[in-house]
Amino acid sequence: MSPAARSGSAAALLDALGIDLDPELLVLALTHRSFAHEAGGIPTNERLEFLGDAVVGVIVTEQLFRQHPDRPEGDLAKMRAASVSQRSLASLARSIDLGKHILLGKGESTSGGARKDSILSDTLEALIGAVYLSYGLEVSRTVVLKLMGETLEKAAKLGAGLDWKTSLQELAASLDRGVVEYHTDSSGPDHARIFEARAVVGGETEGRGMGTAKKVAEQEAAENAYQRLVEQTAAEA
Repeated sequence: MSPAARSGSAAALLDALGIDLDPELLVLALTHRSFAHEAGGIPTNERLEFLGDAVVGVIVTEQLFRQHPDRPEGDLAKMRAASVSQRSLASLARSIDLGKHILLGKGESTSGGARKDSILSDTLEALIGAVYLSYGLEVSRTVVLKLMGETLEKAAKLGAGLDWKTSLQELAASLDRGVVEYHTDSSGPDHARIFEARAVVGGETEGRGMGTAKKVAEQEAAENAYQRLVEQTAAEA
């Protein structure tokens, strides 16, 4: 790798990934749209994110398929969803201290963009996209499994937590409580949007959640509702 890419903190990030990247490609992978806009409309990392999302999906799906030959498709789908969720990928991004490397606009940086799950997860996917462009699928698989190995192991043991929304619907059906509905509102500026969700079961609000993305808020609301219904059922037994 060139001295330029190894200068400063880039070296630590690349060491965490276990690979080298072309300096220009690395910068592109780290360029959030807020920074690109303030810099006069330079390219963003969104195309790399799109690619990386697909690459991570293929690698994780294949790994789960091979690791769990006796698990049905439904279980594998839940395990994959839990592993590649925004929250999960953001946690992995924090484990390599990715936030401090992301190029953010002033407004996004001031509002704590480097700590947001949505930005962290998207940037991690962009980095994987850059790895794929540079080295292909096999090296990408090595990088992804290095980062996600423990996550994939935990996914097999999460039970209901693999997909709270699906688990809540299944529980509601078993209790004859009807269809689960979600009501979501959002507030704040576009660059710092906050979503609040309610999980409504049988016409009653059973759980609430909050997050920087609608699906995150709904999963949290579903988790809270699931736990509440379990407690209610135990108390009535």
